[in-house]
Amino acid sequence: MNNLTRFLDRDEFLIPFDKIFDKMMVQQFPEFTKEVGIDFFYAGSYPKVDAMEFSDRVVIEAEIPGLKKEDLGIKVENDILTISGNKRDTVEDKTGKYIVRELKRSSFKRSFKLQENIDRKSIDAKFEHGMLLITLKKVTKMLKLLK
Repeated sequence: MNNLTRFLDRDEFLIPFDKIFDKMMVQQFPEFTKEVGIDFFYAGSYPKVDAMEFSDRVVIEAEIPGLKKEDLGIKVENDILTISGNKRDTVEDKTGKYIVRELKRSSFKRSFKLQENIDRKSIDAKFEHGMLLITLKKVTKMLKLLK
């Protein structure tokens, strides 16, 4: 058996390297890690996301294949939006042995610090075909005109 085939689980092999990289990024670029979200690097950055800001909203798109809607959790607490879930094995017969194992199957949690101008009561989430789309509306401040 060569050194690479000793690791049956891809995550088991990569996690030590991820942790070294994550620690380096947090130490070297603290402002960057603060801006992109809570535990951006330490959380293993899963699920992968795209985030876009528009004049009236922020949209977060997360790729989470292999889950059902009921396997996902979306929570807003104080200024933190958290996406969580649990990916489980789909193969019921456990008597076989893996030849190749690349799929990530574990629980996950990813958090984002919400900007002050996000309306915490107006958050919309849709999950279809492995894609989670979260729309966060911005608060619009109305000025009262006094007569």
